[in-house]
Amino acid sequence: MTGTAPAAGRDHGLVDLAVIGGGINGAGIARDAAGRGLTVLLCEKDDFAEGTSSRSGKLIHGGLRYLEYYEFRLVREALIEREVLLASAPHIIWPMRFVLPHSPEQRPAWLVRTGLFLYDHLGGRKRLAGSRSLDLSRAPEGVPLLAEFRRAFEYSDCWVDDARLVILNLIDAADKGAVILPRTRAASASREGDVWRLEMLRADGTSEVVRSRALVNAAGPWVQDVVQGVAGLNAGHNVRLVKGSHLVVPKFWDGPHAYLLQNDDRRVIFVNPYEDDLALIGTTDIPYEGRAEEVAIDEAETAYLLQVLKRYFRNAPQRADIVHAFSGVRPLYDDNAENPSAVTRDYVFEVDGTAGVAPVLSIFGGKITTYRRLAEHALQRLEPWFPKMSPAWTSGATLPGGDMAEFDDFAAGLAGAYPGLPRELVQHHARLYGTRARALLGSARNCADLGRHFGGHLYASEVDFLRQTEWATTSADVLDRRTKHGLHLSAVQRAAVECYLAAK
Repeated sequence: MTGTAPAAGRDHGLVDLAVIGGGINGAGIARDAAGRGLTVLLCEKDDFAEGTSSRSGKLIHGGLRYLEYYEFRLVREALIEREVLLASAPHIIWPMRFVLPHSPEQRPAWLVRTGLFLYDHLGGRKRLAGSRSLDLSRAPEGVPLLAEFRRAFEYSDCWVDDARLVILNLIDAADKGAVILPRTRAASASREGDVWRLEMLRADGTSEVVRSRALVNAAGPWVQDVVQGVAGLNAGHNVRLVKGSHLVVPKFWDGPHAYLLQNDDRRVIFVNPYEDDLALIGTTDIPYEGRAEEVAIDEAETAYLLQVLKRYFRNAPQRADIVHAFSGVRPLYDDNAENPSAVTRDYVFEVDGTAGVAPVLSIFGGKITTYRRLAEHALQRLEPWFPKMSPAWTSGATLPGGDMAEFDDFAAGLAGAYPGLPRELVQHHARLYGTRARALLGSARNCADLGRHFGGHLYASEVDFLRQTEWATTSADVLDRRTKHGLHLSAVQRAAVECYLAAK
């Protein structure tokens, strides 16, 4: 802005809850609250999941290494949530087996076995296979590893499409009446009697206003900016920013399993299958003090990750093999731990408000696996201001597109319903959209019915569907967050998608 007042926009009137932040925590709270009968508005300054929530390791997991820091409650909660989330969205969350080559220089075998025993039993595991030992001289999982690694342990966790998890929560929230505003920044908030007045600025410079009985500050890395700069309050807690970076390379082993590698600094590195023919490698843990919007992988992190791979694999990827890299900032609750890897992944709430005084609840920390429980706990903290709120409901509910018994059976049925489309294309739609894929594919008999082909599995019908139903407006929204088509398209093809969207 250049000194002129923003143009007046929409007045959204009075709602029960205004949520600031469109990452996984804000989306989960908006969905939960809307399902309990509260009127909800959510605003996000950028695209949904543009920050931390699309730059994770893409795992729903208990956090095996957190057992070393005695985070038993957090691990137990995460392991329980692993089963709940797997049942809620089997199209974007699925089981994955992790192979942990034994490296006696780091942790003795008895300690690893003890940790895996706890991991198998702390969370009441039901659907996932338990851990086991592997003889790498015989098991196919040992083929890509150096001969010195003769023994390994294998255990289960889950993969998740992190950005789509955010979007599905927002779709469900909107279906239950929530107002969802992307690219709308919270500019200022002030108490007026027993409500908050929140002024927001859209990307086009217009302002929007809502009055709310309560505010939720789910701004992630920007949580303290909202407390101080938007609400004008003093924060009693601090957030500690830790950078985590990942590499994407061509997949260099056979099989659907992943690897968990111990490093000599006691960190662990995940090597996961990604997008069928790629591998996702990460993450680093580095204190970060810059602007969260400007986070990027640096040369030292790249060298660190490649060196860990070289230590374990016969044909480890080289720098020239890197096809993509990304970094995210984790907004961890600052518990004063010296080692960034030891900083708790638990969450803490700060509530400013009393009876008769409109509250603001700010969230410090958290992890994607526990977002649903975090939402339940947040609304529990706000219950004194909403005593007639309906009970918690999300533990047994499916997310949009997840209403199926088994994913493989559903995908096979969808392929049978569209025999004129390539099976790989139908599988793509089944994975991203679940039962919503039928609305996207409609009456298509062949690829020509899907409209313009941009490359890979991307057709105009999918772009239009994302624009109309998932708030996508730019090529990055479509190619990097709602989908991962961008990993398979050229710069020219990406530009064609941007031009297509601009013409709409």
